[in-house]
Amino acid sequence: MNIVFVVTGLVLLLLAGDALVRGAVNLGLRLGVPALIISLTVVAFGTSAPELLIAIKAALNGAPALAIGNVVGSNTANILMVLGIPALLAGINTSKCDSRKNYAFMIGATVIFIALCFMGPIGIWHGVILLALMGSILTESFLTAQRHRRNNKCERVGEPTDIDEADPTMPKWKIALYLVLGLIGLPLGAQILIEGALGLARVWGVSESVIGLTLVAFGTSLPELSTTVMAALRKHGDVALGNAIGSNIFNLLGIMGITSFFGPLQVPPEILSFDLWVMLGSSLLLLPFVFWRLNITRIWGAALTGLYILYLSVLLA
Repeated sequence: MNIVFVVTGLVLLLLAGDALVRGAVNLGLRLGVPALIISLTVVAFGTSAPELLIAIKAALNGAPALAIGNVVGSNTANILMVLGIPALLAGINTSKCDSRKNYAFMIGATVIFIALCFMGPIGIWHGVILLALMGSILTESFLTAQRHRRNNKCERVGEPTDIDEADPTMPKWKIALYLVLGLIGLPLGAQILIEGALGLARVWGVSESVIGLTLVAFGTSLPELSTTVMAALRKHGDVALGNAIGSNIFNLLGIMGITSFFGPLQVPPEILSFDLWVMLGSSLLLLPFVFWRLNITRIWGAALTGLYILYLSVLLA
């Protein structure tokens, strides 16, 4: 039954997150909100909503190790699995991508988060710092995009057709239905998944942090994986790389920032001594692809995927 709960919860989270994004995007377009703002806020939030709801539910249920393990495990999976598997399938052309600034933001967010973990437990003042950094990055990204639009350096930035979920012909009742399904399905799916994950931890005799780092992190990284696979097959290297980097930034600053208000969150010793450094090391592996503009070839994809399998093996051992 615990496995059924986990699978059911994951399916609900994925479907509800997609419904919320579709409803919110089209509601914003109906209200005249620029698509660029929707991309930077609603879409980014909606695709990370499963991780956010799981982290909050875990904190409220007295399982902070599961909340922190989910975020740390998701960030490691976003580099090793979410980029590794698509590269293994089709290769990712990153030679023309300029992600240096956002990559620097990601490394900075990772280092700051690790430092705050060692000053734990993570509480409200930690969350204020993380959310302030998130707000600064979003503001800077928005201003940069606006400058690019004025200078005509980007074509069609912010047009509704740039957002897959945008449908100008969607009727109002369907928008409302998507929003209701998303708002109901997300907390329900998170609660079911948490119950199943905690049950598995008890049955298998492993810690909550291991369940968060492996099973839950893998499941909540599936939306990013599907997006990156399609981007790689369509030869959109910038989308693939940007998806992983942006998701990691939001996980650390946005999700942990919000979840800290439901804390305090005690960081397990095993995460402090091992998993945080694996997350940082995985992030640093992207350095040659970002700064030297190397393509993530199939060989690199196999290496990244192999490292992720090795990491999971060490955890489950």
